[in-house]
Amino acid sequence: MTMVETSGLARRFGRLTAVDGLNLAVGPGEIFGLLGPNGAGKTTVIKMLTTLLPPTAGTAVVAGYDVRRQPARVRASIGYVPQLISVDGALSGYENLLIFAKLYGVPRAVRRGRIADALDFAGLSEAARREVRGYSGGMVRRLELAMAMLHRPKVLFLDEPTVGLDPVARQAVWQQVRLLAREYGMTLFLTTHYMEEAELLCGRIMILNLGRVAAAGSPAELKQSIQQPDATLDMVFAHFTGHPLEAEHEGNYRDISRTRRNLARLG
Repeated sequence: MTMVETSGLARRFGRLTAVDGLNLAVGPGEIFGLLGPNGAGKTTVIKMLTTLLPPTAGTAVVAGYDVRRQPARVRASIGYVPQLISVDGALSGYENLLIFAKLYGVPRAVRRGRIADALDFAGLSEAARREVRGYSGGMVRRLELAMAMLHRPKVLFLDEPTVGLDPVARQAVWQQVRLLAREYGMTLFLTTHYMEEAELLCGRIMILNLGRVAAAGSPAELKQSIQQPDATLDMVFAHFTGHPLEAEHEGNYRDISRTRRNLARLG
């Protein structure tokens, strides 16, 4: 059984082919990483898989539903944490969760308990009544993960889940991602620029470059494939894409919003 499967998936914008004939299969409970430089097509792939963007060609099935023919069923079965800020800074963490629970039809009888569990999961119980505009970048990301898990999705899509976070905040998000797979049995599909993140979290990795698959396999298999002594994923990334990796820094709500907007424009 697969939770995410594509065959010949493609998306064109006029003469530009952003994604070109993508074939992949992701199993239940797997943490799968999609890597690539800015403009490689990672966000376009996620937008197609989450029904936000129709494919130009090919097929995609998510949680057993076709993204073209059954988009409503796909959306009901997934969670999505995009690059762009998905929380309202003028509301408290609790209020953001409550609105999301209502939107996803979480039954009233279990709503309060789900929200309390989500806040505890995210380590935000003490900050629940504070306005989100006062949260750090790491707190915002943890809140977004808590929102995305409220309706217990089968597949959770994370687009650059730790972009702009410092190492401590990044590790806190990693812990949450592992818990979602282990404790809730979710399938996680994430994009990232951080090779350490990909190696620690993902059982399998696919590298995109200019819309096409440049390499795929486990972190160990990819390092072996370039036949260099003491190879790292950074070296693998550079080998298959020709792009250097850039460091980023932690910020607050405003900083993280600006960073994500810039990345979203670059795709």
